[in-house]
Formats: sequence, C-alpha cells, structure tokens
Amino acid sequence: MADPPHTDPDDRDPEEVELQRGSDAPALSPVLIIALLAMLGAAVYVFSFVL
Repeated sequence: MADPPHTDPDDRDPEEVELQRGSDAPALSPVLIIALLAMLGAAVYVFSFVL
C-alpha cells in the first residue's frame, strides 16, 4: 500500500524507498534523443550516398 504524500521518511515503506528514482531528470534527455535522431539521419544519408 502506498504511503500518503508528505509522510515522514522514517514512516515510509522501505521497499518503496528503494524503488524511488535517484534523480528527477528524465530517463533520456530530449537533447540526447534529438542528437541520436540526427546521427541516425546522417548515417542513412551517408549509406544512401555510398550505394
């Protein structure tokens, strides 16, 4: 069962504390996703040029 919001950390379920993420940042940065898409596009461009 989930603990109510703003519960004292000592009162929280230890299993839930272990499952919490270590950071509030997203799993993948939007900049990283855009960079990967740009690199994929460049790779397709080079590959099509070689053929």
